[in-house]
Amino acid sequence: MKRKRGHHKPQNPSTATSPNDIVPIPTTEPGTSDPNNPSSSPTTTTRGRGGGARPRKNPRPNIAASPERRGSRHADQNGDFTHSTATNTAATAISATTSDAVGVSEPVKWETVVKVVPSMDAVVKVFCVHTEPNFSLMWQRKRQYSSSSSGFILGGRRVLTNAHSVEHHTQVKLKKRGSDTKYLATVLAIGTECDIALLTVSDDEFWEGVSPVEFGDLPALQDAVTVVGYPIGGDTISVTSGVVSRIEILSYVHGSTELLGLQIDAAINSGNSGGPAFNDKGKCVGIAFQSLKHEDVENIGYVIPTPVIEHFIKDYEKNGAYTGFPILGVEWQKMENPDLRIAMGMESDQKGVRIRRIEPTAPESHVLKPSDVILSFDGINIANDGTVPFRQGERIGFSYLVSQKYTGDYALVKVLRDSKVLEFNIKLTTHKRLIPAHIRGRPPSYYIIAGFVFTSVSVPYLRSEYGKDYEFDAPVKLLDKHLHAMAESVDEQLVVISQVLVADINIGYEDIVNTQVHAFNGKPVKNLKSLASMVESCEEEYLKFELEYQQIVVLQTKTAKAATLDILATHCIPSAMSDDLKIDSKL
Repeated sequence: MKRKRGHHKPQNPSTATSPNDIVPIPTTEPGTSDPNNPSSSPTTTTRGRGGGARPRKNPRPNIAASPERRGSRHADQNGDFTHSTATNTAATAISATTSDAVGVSEPVKWETVVKVVPSMDAVVKVFCVHTEPNFSLMWQRKRQYSSSSSGFILGGRRVLTNAHSVEHHTQVKLKKRGSDTKYLATVLAIGTECDIALLTVSDDEFWEGVSPVEFGDLPALQDAVTVVGYPIGGDTISVTSGVVSRIEILSYVHGSTELLGLQIDAAINSGNSGGPAFNDKGKCVGIAFQSLKHEDVENIGYVIPTPVIEHFIKDYEKNGAYTGFPILGVEWQKMENPDLRIAMGMESDQKGVRIRRIEPTAPESHVLKPSDVILSFDGINIANDGTVPFRQGERIGFSYLVSQKYTGDYALVKVLRDSKVLEFNIKLTTHKRLIPAHIRGRPPSYYIIAGFVFTSVSVPYLRSEYGKDYEFDAPVKLLDKHLHAMAESVDEQLVVISQVLVADINIGYEDIVNTQVHAFNGKPVKNLKSLASMVESCEEEYLKFELEYQQIVVLQTKTAKAATLDILATHCIPSAMSDDLKIDSKL
């Protein structure tokens, strides 16, 4: 089962028009009723990237004509299509004046249409032009493409949407409900972990006549929710309703993180990303951001809840930029086995989790030790399965307590070590991954010598090289480091030879692809910057690269550097290294 992000990426702009979201339904002659006036319900089916989801047809009558089917070439590149379900637009009945003749009514004027929920006017459509880096050919970018998604207006002239809706943006525009004008927007902050982005618009006209959305409390199970947005199939607003079916720590696809999330049974389709989820009081309780795509499930969508949203906003307001969600910096093991608890010296009334490993980059890594048993976090006891009390009758993973903190905050952690209870004031920090999930909008780094293309590994790089199923198709060595390796320092990178641009000087090395570089001339390679610096300043007779599996590459220094310019010219590469290496390394 895969959770997919939900903003729509059309290949070409749609030329078809869609019906207005407020449908006038003339009433019959006074004194009679007409029960046969169904609401308009456009239906659009899309195919998710990689296949698997079965479109569900809407059996309702009087289906409104939907715009022509959008192309999915660009959507297939990023996998932002979700499994398709029917979307329902808001419809409202109005009164129409009738003539004296029976069965004859005057045409309804659009001006008489009753306004729907006022807060819906704060929901906007987000148009974004993306220009993604080419992680396989790091010196160039991919062809630009457009996408559409949803967002909503907050107080303080701000707009919220999903991070993946504006990732690698070149231009962002917003259009208000019922307006024919697109306003240029500025991206203030992008939270990759929580999949939230903050925008603003400088044009004063955009903010006129709109009441900002207000946030409500975290909903309870079975509370009604209404997801509002602009899914694929039309340019007018769409409303789908459901209930909260689960509240737990969820895997956020875009951020490769685990944060609090809501599972709902309302349809979340491509383009719904970034749209608000309202409770029955008209208060926003979350942001739609992904859905579950599997042949055995239907109508399972996920919403970013208000605690995560408020954390993102307060983080931005506090620091002037997004700093991220902190972590404790440990990997832990459940203590449900009674023999294990006895062996760890735990009393019968003590509960907790055992520390397996500690992140070397965590600022307090020297304080905690492997095999310490974490008993409580900020005074809240942790159960043997790693959960803590959440609400009445509910429990949740204790990582929720950590995610409520901010980067640089301290937490009181009580541990059991050698049958003694100790307390530490631990500083919390953001996660430093050896293979990062994102490069935060920066172009990828590279260095070329004698046709050997060196780069650092990231998740976007693995996805570019091995496709959406990189977790199955990438080399085992790289996957092992991706899933289990920890960075020893904050600037450590996994450096590989991405490919070899064939030339006379590198004959016999052509088949080296995505192979890690361990050392250069006997010195360990810490990151790409250090490798470029060592090679450029090398005055020894040979360049010797030590690769994994004890493989080596040896080149004559003078010949290799001389051949580089010709190889760059042959492949139309503007520079032997990325700009960030030129600046940082002063090469």
